[in-house]
Amino acid sequence: MRLDEDFGVSSAKLDALKSRIARLRIDLSRVEEAFSRGGGKGGQKVNKTANRVQLYYEPLDLRVSCHRERRRSLNRFLALRELVDRIEMKVSPETSERLKEFERLRKAKLRAHARSAAKYAPPQENA
Repeated sequence: MRLDEDFGVSSAKLDALKSRIARLRIDLSRVEEAFSRGGGKGGQKVNKTANRVQLYYEPLDLRVSCHRERRRSLNRFLALRELVDRIEMKVSPETSERLKEFERLRKAKLRAHARSAAKYAPPQENA
């Protein structure tokens, strides 16, 4: 996989992705790409073009698929970013922004559950 193509994203986003790939020492030559026709909403354009991107990283046995946008190049960028996120979660969980976000959401849900349980708990009878 090459990163010299125009993905249709800002250079800042591409530079950030390149720096994460370098920091995690990901060998892009080991990333296998496959393209297929997408499905779901989108009409005839979806049925005629192979813009669904599937990436496979064999060393960690990770598979990512992206069919969010109509353009294949943008789907390639989004799939690669997702793959780098998943690699970072496995290889370096302490630096993973995505894991930090999952943890933040988990704690927020626990707090909301505790508040709800306290609010709707049956009243205590005094003896």
